[in-house]
Amino acid sequence: MPGITPERRGLVLAWWGFTVTFGGMRLLTWLIHIDMAGVGDVQAGGVHLHHYVWGILLLALVGAVGLVHRSARTRTWMGLAYGVGLALIIDEAALLISLEDVYWDTEGGISIALALAVIAAAGSVLVFTRGRNGPRGKKSDGRSPAGTSGE
Repeated sequence: MPGITPERRGLVLAWWGFTVTFGGMRLLTWLIHIDMAGVGDVQAGGVHLHHYVWGILLLALVGAVGLVHRSARTRTWMGLAYGVGLALIIDEAALLISLEDVYWDTEGGISIALALAVIAAAGSVLVFTRGRNGPRGKKSDGRSPAGTSGE
């Protein structure tokens, strides 16, 4: 990712992962909802496994890896996994709030509104903090501010 510092890569990928996963899950669940051939719910023992379960498991994995690995490369991949996991959970936030499957009901709009707010807020933070001074006086694009050596 040229032009993006290692410190920001995970954040950018988290935002992209969240956005793409949210859109993808909405499309997938709509295809299931309209009974598209070959697409169906994931079940275990006859019980529907909502996608927030996979999101919780993914965030638990990201947390565990974060306790052990801290390299820039690992942080980048953890950012992507974090965004995906968070999107899986937020997409079903209305269900978690009401404890009823309201995904396609009016109440389910809470999940959409919350996801759009996360996308907008995180995207805005990424845009407005781009180029600001980061660690050791370096700008987020990796350059030193004018007139300094960066050391």
